[in-house]
Amino acid sequence: MLFEDLSLSKSIQRAVFEEGYLNPTPIQEKSIPVVLEGRDLIGCAQTGTGKTAAFAIPIIHQLHRIVGSSKKAKQIRALVVTPTRELAVQIGQSFDTYAKYTNLTQLTIFGGVSQNPQVDALKNGIDILVATPGRLLDLHKQGFLDLNHLHTLVLDEADQMLDMGFINDVKKIVKLTPKNRQTLLFSATMPIAIRELAEMFLQDPEKVEVSPVSSTAEKVEQRVYFVDKTEKRNLLYSLIKEENLSNVLVFSRTKHGADNVVKALRKKDIPAEAIHGDKSQNARQRVLDAFKNKEVGVLVATDIAARGIDIEQLPYVINFDLPNIPETYVHRIGRTGRAGNGGIAISFCGKDELPYWKDIQKLIKVDVKTISDHPYQWHSGSPEAGEKPKNSNRSGGAHKSRKSNSSKKNKKRWY
Repeated sequence: MLFEDLSLSKSIQRAVFEEGYLNPTPIQEKSIPVVLEGRDLIGCAQTGTGKTAAFAIPIIHQLHRIVGSSKKAKQIRALVVTPTRELAVQIGQSFDTYAKYTNLTQLTIFGGVSQNPQVDALKNGIDILVATPGRLLDLHKQGFLDLNHLHTLVLDEADQMLDMGFINDVKKIVKLTPKNRQTLLFSATMPIAIRELAEMFLQDPEKVEVSPVSSTAEKVEQRVYFVDKTEKRNLLYSLIKEENLSNVLVFSRTKHGADNVVKALRKKDIPAEAIHGDKSQNARQRVLDAFKNKEVGVLVATDIAARGIDIEQLPYVINFDLPNIPETYVHRIGRTGRAGNGGIAISFCGKDELPYWKDIQKLIKVDVKTISDHPYQWHSGSPEAGEKPKNSNRSGGAHKSRKSNSSKKNKKRWY
């Protein structure tokens, strides 16, 4: 199929063609016709498969027909809610690109910066709003937002919004929109909790899934190192130095941990930067630009900040800390192997993280290569060395990490 077969306006076809798009990706091919029909939709596809265009292009087509060349005051007719500032900026740029030959205008709003320019733009009138939940609700409370004319609501990266505790904010936002709206829910993973959320907000939605929920990118080579917790930094430095790795995205569980990894690498003359929620928007953007321009070889990020990182040729992802939610692993390693390129995903598994690794393996059902020829293994031996850690299965053992229990309680409370 070609984009010209999707019955899109000539203005959009022109913009898409200039971007080099000839054939829609599977998620686009399946989603765009559904959105054009005005139906609610649940879209699930691996990161890097074109989800943003799958909703942005048909929304622009619909609004272009509705608004046309009207000189009436602009009203917010499409709202995209997304969890992070970086992702909001990325989506806003996509709308600008696809709508450049229309008279539609979009605004991206998020916290961490002055609201004054955002308020001024809202007063002038816009057609499309891309927003993070906190700033959206704040400006609505101040009376600067009117969502009564909304045509389409998009909940993007829904799984991450749940993980970040935005469920109550999302519910508040939905209540501010007309009941006859079109609702689109897109997510890189589709756990049961997301399906339950969809039942609350969507009306008879079409379900589009172009890859299994638990699948990891086929072109990503996965490796795991069973490493003593205190030796993770040494192992990271060793890999970067001995294998001459560059353009490496490293995942840390906490902001403090990310900063400490960066400090350790810098002491060994490895150019590294951290990106997380404690840094200002401008600082995060500077770091991200430096990484994209290959001025910085290693970027250490938390999951929250990493959702907006979109780099087509990212060769390496390293899980310095394993996530306690298996689906998060799928999303992390999906940062590499994008747009048909290959990639390598490396995971460090400490003894305390073995329950997380077992849960990840159950989900992805892939035989991940274990690298045992390294000097930083568990002091008492790795699982491959014959040790069988006691009570390592969260679902069966009596011993469970306090963090794991806390995460489960939070998930139950959010859902």
